[in-house]
Amino acid sequence: MGDRRETARETAITLNNIGVVHFELEESQKAKEYFNRSLPIFRAVGDSPNEAFTLYHTAVIAGELGNFSEALDRIQAAIDIIENLRGKIASDELRISYFATVQDYYKFYIDLLMQLHKTNPRSGYDRQAFEISERSRGRSLLELLQEANADIRQGIAPELLQQERNLQEQLDAAETKRLEILNTPNPPRQQIAELEKQRQNLLFQYQNIQSQIRATSPRYAALTQPQPLNLAQIQQQILDDNTILLQYALGDDRSYLWTVAKTNITSYELPPSADIEKAARNFRNAVTNPVHRNIPNRIAKASNELSQIILQPAASKLDRQRLLIVGDGILNYLPFAALSLPETSGETRNLPLISKYEIALLPSASTLGILRQNYNDRQPPTRILAMLADPVFSADDERVKNNASAVDRAAIESVNLGLSLSSSDSGVQWQRLKFTRQEAEVIISLVARNSSTKALDFQADRNAATSTNLSQYQIIHFATHGLANSTNPELSGIIMSLVDENGKPVNGFLRLTDIFNLKLAAELVVLSACQTGLGQNIQGEGIVGLTRGFMYAGAKRVVVSLWNVDDEGTAEFMAKFYQEMLQKKLTPAAALRAAQLAMLQQEKWQSPYYWAAFTLQGEWQ
Repeated sequence: MGDRRETARETAITLNNIGVVHFELEESQKAKEYFNRSLPIFRAVGDSPNEAFTLYHTAVIAGELGNFSEALDRIQAAIDIIENLRGKIASDELRISYFATVQDYYKFYIDLLMQLHKTNPRSGYDRQAFEISERSRGRSLLELLQEANADIRQGIAPELLQQERNLQEQLDAAETKRLEILNTPNPPRQQIAELEKQRQNLLFQYQNIQSQIRATSPRYAALTQPQPLNLAQIQQQILDDNTILLQYALGDDRSYLWTVAKTNITSYELPPSADIEKAARNFRNAVTNPVHRNIPNRIAKASNELSQIILQPAASKLDRQRLLIVGDGILNYLPFAALSLPETSGETRNLPLISKYEIALLPSASTLGILRQNYNDRQPPTRILAMLADPVFSADDERVKNNASAVDRAAIESVNLGLSLSSSDSGVQWQRLKFTRQEAEVIISLVARNSSTKALDFQADRNAATSTNLSQYQIIHFATHGLANSTNPELSGIIMSLVDENGKPVNGFLRLTDIFNLKLAAELVVLSACQTGLGQNIQGEGIVGLTRGFMYAGAKRVVVSLWNVDDEGTAEFMAKFYQEMLQKKLTPAAALRAAQLAMLQQEKWQSPYYWAAFTLQGEWQ
């Protein structure tokens, strides 16, 4: 019986492959015939992934032939299968990976609904498309946040936990070996490649063990999978009368924008993703490139061009004080604060968006619902500020005793596993950031001594960053180097002190895994460092990086940066941000805007490069 099922499945795969060939040759009718022959076989043998694949292709063909009702039925059936399949995958990494492979299904569904909206604007197709867009993003983050309040390792077989520890030790040993080879003259490339292959294999095994832990955890089993919010829930639970949600979906042929207010939704068709990406890259380059970033006319031109594409169509609807932005693709890397205001009657062009609006970014609107639920379940912190700043990165730092006998970089890297690889991937050099001291002192002076704690110099170490005492603080501020690794996101992290008072190397690299294991109840985490808002941009999931780690750890909102920020400019900016927040009692979103406007008024800091890098992600209230 098993042989017959496999033979039938192989026959169906062959039919499907022929269908794909005809599909790519744009021979729709022939492709449809082969797909329709393979579909019942996949159903009969229980091959759900190939059934969904076939349904998707027949939906596309039906759409091309104008059979919209059939196209809707088929793509809905495909999406139902995908949702069912991803729900059975215990591994977060595999769920993310699988979901990325089927994003075209969601994109087609959205596009089909929006094309139907054009011909039937009163039928609610644009609302359905918005809800499918919400279902297509940040799902693993939703599930991680749901998991955050449960100790899923309680009740797990000790041997599984031991296997997890053993694999972590093997990963550390592989990294130690890699560093040894790299620090030899003319390190052999082949051996380095083999070690990287070994590391990836161990990482896969490590993630597999974590999947088994989830699969056998009584607490994990008791969790219900969080479902994305629908339009009515977003309007009731997320928005208020002063807030507009802008949600983008980029597509190959055309892109879309929905503006959602408390009582209405409006949709807009935008150009293809390639056009948006070109304008977005040009704008980001104008703002961040050292050659261009102090040329106002160049920045204004790039800003106006992008604003015209992604904001101008909705200009008449942007009539509130606050924008919540759910980006897509390259839009996740954009400093929206510096974009030009869209033109409306009586308004001056070339003013930045921040001149009129508070701005907060979200991976998805549904994320905010889970964050609020999680935060309400925690004991609120009683103290105000924990400051971790100006760590010591090298033995030749002036703060080290007898600093003439410098410890070489290799020795430091050998006790900070992953730091070398992540620094190389991120292009970050970890020299001292002298203005972080000034930044820390100004901010600390705004808070009563009995409501704050500070860890500076050697005390700004790994122990301070992982202390359980941090759960007592409303605001946790890191002023140091950050590494957002888009190649190996698990090696993203924050660099604390790497040597002690005598120059001896210590482990000071706080990796993403360590951040996930923190237990916070913070209203706000501020990562005053370079590129802390970046990471790996995965289809369907968005940016996988430090923000996700701190939200999982218990932060309600996180302030992060989108590029390599200026040391002195950041100190100035952060001082203003905290003055607005602590002295004037503004919300973090309002304080961020006020600080950006204050920088904009000073000739030295007028360029968006100095003030637009920092964004607020998460809760806006």
